This record gives sequence, C-alpha cells and structure tokens, in this order.
Amino acid sequence: MDERGTTVYVAWDESLMRYDFGPNHPMNPVRLDFTVRLAREMGVLSLPGVRMVSPDTADDELLTSVHNPDYVQAVRDASADPARMDLSYGLGTDDVPCFSGMHDVSARILGGTVAAARSVWKGTTLHGVSVAGGLHHAMPGAASGFCVYNDVAAGIQAMLDAGAERVAYVDVDVHHGDGVQAIFYDDPRVLTISLHENPQTLFPGTGFPHEVGGGDAEGSAVNVALPPGTGDAGWLRAFHAVVPPLLRTWKPQVLVSQHGCDSHIDDPLAHLALTVDGQRAAELAIQALADELCDGRWLATGGGGYALADVVPRTWTHLLAIAAGRPISPETPVPESWRTYVGRLDYGLAPLRMTDGADAAFSDWEDGYDPADWLDQAILATRTAVFPLHGLDPHA
Repeated sequence: MDERGTTVYVAWDESLMRYDFGPNHPMNPVRLDFTVRLAREMGVLSLPGVRMVSPDTADDELLTSVHNPDYVQAVRDASADPARMDLSYGLGTDDVPCFSGMHDVSARILGGTVAAARSVWKGTTLHGVSVAGGLHHAMPGAASGFCVYNDVAAGIQAMLDAGAERVAYVDVDVHHGDGVQAIFYDDPRVLTISLHENPQTLFPGTGFPHEVGGGDAEGSAVNVALPPGTGDAGWLRAFHAVVPPLLRTWKPQVLVSQHGCDSHIDDPLAHLALTVDGQRAAELAIQALADELCDGRWLATGGGGYALADVVPRTWTHLLAIAAGRPISPETPVPESWRTYVGRLDYGLAPLRMTDGADAAFSDWEDGYDPADWLDQAILATRTAVFPLHGLDPHA
C-alpha cells in the first residue's frame, strides 16, 4: 500500500478538553481523555502513517463560512464574560452554558476538523479523524445541543471551496444532524444522511423522512427516524437499506461521517439499543463505502456519547484503528493500565474487552420486508420519500 493509503490525519491536542460546560454537564471532556489514552495504550496512535496534528484556532473568515458574523461575536463576548450570556443565540442555556475561553476552544475544534478535511481533499492523507469534533447541532446563528460551532459543516464547506462538487455526509449519532442539514439544505452539492431516534421521542425534534432538501437540492437530505429500542440488527438493517444504494447512485467524491455513539444501549440520554459491536460494524461499513466510491477519501468525526468510560473510548478507538487501516479485533483485551486509570478517576469498573459480546448480524432489506413491522415502516418511509428523487425504486 502506498504512503497515502496508510496515513490518517488525527486532529488532536489536550487543549481541546477545555471544551467543558462544567462538572454536571453530560458532555464531560473526560471521554476524550479516556479515548486518546485507550487508543495510545493499544498502539493505535503509534501505527505507521498515523499523524497527530495540534489544531490551529479558526479565524473569523473560516468561522463565518458557516456562521453569521453577529453570532461569532456573541460567542466571543460570552467567552470573555460568561455572565454576558445571550439566550437569543442559544448561549447560556442548560445545554450550552457559557464558560471562559468558550470561543477559543470551539474555534480550535473547528480548525482541527477543517485542517483534516483539507488534508483529505488535497490527497496528502487518505483519512482524517477529529474525535473532538462532530458538533452537528450548531446552527448558522445559534448554539444548540451542546454545540457552539459546527465544525462538520465548516469541514464540508472547506472542501466545497477547494473544488469538491459532491460531498456525502453520513451521521450515525442518535440525534438528528440538524445543523449540518440546515446549512446545506438548499445545496445540491452536499448529500446529508442522518440515522437517528425518531424525533417524536428525542431532541431536536427534527429529521422526519419528508425533510428531503429544498429548492434545486430536493433529494439531498435523507432522514431515517428509528423507533426507540432499535438495536444492532435493526439499525444495521436500516443503514444498509438506505445508505449504500443512495451513495452508489449519487457517487460522492469524498465521504464525511459523524460518529456520535449515544445510540448505545447504556447511553443515559437516548433510547436506542446498539452495542459497541454494532457501532464498530457501522464504522467498517462507512470505511468500505469510502474505499468503494471515493478512492478512500474519508473524514470522520466524533459527536455525542455520554457513557463516558464504558462506551465512548472503545467505540472511538475502534474508529481510529479502522481509519488507520488496522481494525482491532473485538475480543482484544482492554489494557489493564487503562482500566486502572479509569478506576482511579472514580468512573467505576472499566470494560474488560473491546466488545460487548454481540455479533452485529442483521437481515438484508433485499430479502424482503414486513409492512407491519415498525422498523420496516420507518425504513420504507425514508426510501419512499427519497429514492424516487434519485431514480431508485423504494420497494426493490
């Protein structure tokens, strides 16, 4: 394999853990600490071709490629004086409390994702990973859902500005990727696909199948609203029934993915029932699609995930290893030194292996579907809304 095929650009610096809404907030940056430590102790970050790069802080020109200038100024003001929270911009809510330095660290996360995106698009690296990124709820003019700046959208926009004509975005977070969808809703160059818990039962209340893109971009937004309780078999069935056929028809030049792992059965904020094994299977499927359709060009980010020690570190270490071309066997033991570190920080008994013991098997849509089944109804609703817009038969 050539050098390009063995390289992964990892946007990371410990300063990114300053993205911290406080000790009682679900999005505790310790999950990043645990992830990077686990990946390092398992040898992932020292694999040949893995390059860790400390991100630069994005300037206003880059931030305003996806955000309104007045919003960026509001974030800067709240960052300098957290008492100056502005609820009209979503700043100072329970979801997005203001903290000192908020602008700088948020802009640095965005800068890291954009740098990884540019490296992938230019071909100086095959894969890019930004585990601190994936802040997909931030809107052009407002913070939302733990997200200040939308680094994913900025990464996509940077590739468009560099000449990309077809960028596909696949979001597997349990919450709808509403910010990314909103920013590109009328842009036919970007295909956004989000698989998430039904918005009738979970924040942000959007992401229904009928949301298919606006104007000349009809068919560019795809939403799979999954019933609460959906586990590995159902989730992977839905993914394979929707994502590969659309991507193969649309033929993206580069694949961007958001890997929020709050779809796990142990996550405290949502109601799906995936395992680490199901999430790993999704990562492998996305990587394979990037290889098949995009000459390997793939940018992956983190996202949600609030089972801080049990789930996030293992799922994202699997992601980093897959991006590096060296997937970790699910049965691999977790290093005892890492487990000791987790226990010392009082996060309970850490998992023993890189698996939850699930097989991540699923039945293929092409083998038939049950119109009375809630999951199949959800899949068919998406296929019916979007597939004809791409010349595909939703019932095939």
